[in-house]
Amino acid sequence: MRGQIGQLMQQAQRMQEDMKRAQEEIAKLEVTGSAGGGLVSVVMTGAHEVRRVQIDRQTFADDPEMAEDLVAAAINDAVNKVAEVSKNRLGGVTAGMNLPAGFKLPF
Repeated sequence: MRGQIGQLMQQAQRMQEDMKRAQEEIAKLEVTGSAGGGLVSVVMTGAHEVRRVQIDRQTFADDPEMAEDLVAAAINDAVNKVAEVSKNRLGGVTAGMNLPAGFKLPF
């Protein structure tokens, strides 16, 4: 019994280290979200910090509201891409653990 608990604790510690490493990698990652067929693009880190926004100004000179909508859409696109990358990378860390649905790590 004692050996099993020790093994479980070691496995949990390795998983926690892997999780931390994956989270650090994700935070450094940059994704590009775009909208309007590339008229607006946003570069965002995995930590959800927006690094750059590019807007085709000529296209929106007469319609600034459309530019605002497309900036919001591009940011949402980038956020969704960060979420997908996080899900894929962090999901690999907990694979095979048979954790209950909704179980959050770290504890």
